[in-house]
Amino acid sequence: QVQLVESGGGLVQAGASLRLSCVASRRIFSNNAMGWFRQAPGKEREFVASISWKSDRKTYTDSVKGRFTISRDSAGSVFLQMNDLRPDDTAVYYCAGGRGSYASQQESSYQYWGQGTQVTVSS
Repeated sequence: QVQLVESGGGLVQAGASLRLSCVASRRIFSNNAMGWFRQAPGKEREFVASISWKSDRKTYTDSVKGRFTISRDSAGSVFLQMNDLRPDDTAVYYCAGGRGSYASQQESSYQYWGQGTQVTVSS
């Protein structure tokens, strides 16, 4: 059983930064894309960012471009650096392990999911 464990969430004020981390229980994602999704209260889960297995392709949803940066290391962990946070970034953030190497924005392209970490941004 593969587990993805997120950390780094918290309560911050608008304009602050947070860095989310995601560690896999087994080193199986070194050749797979990884992604971050989020779900705000009362809303559906949405794509945030994804990174290919070689880190040569990174995609972001429009609302976070220029503020968030996705990265990964050789062990398969993935990170999300979030700067200039806004109240509408408030959500539970989920790490996801891809089925393949392509950095997709579709939930169906991911086979493993973490339990999520709460990010709350106050105004």
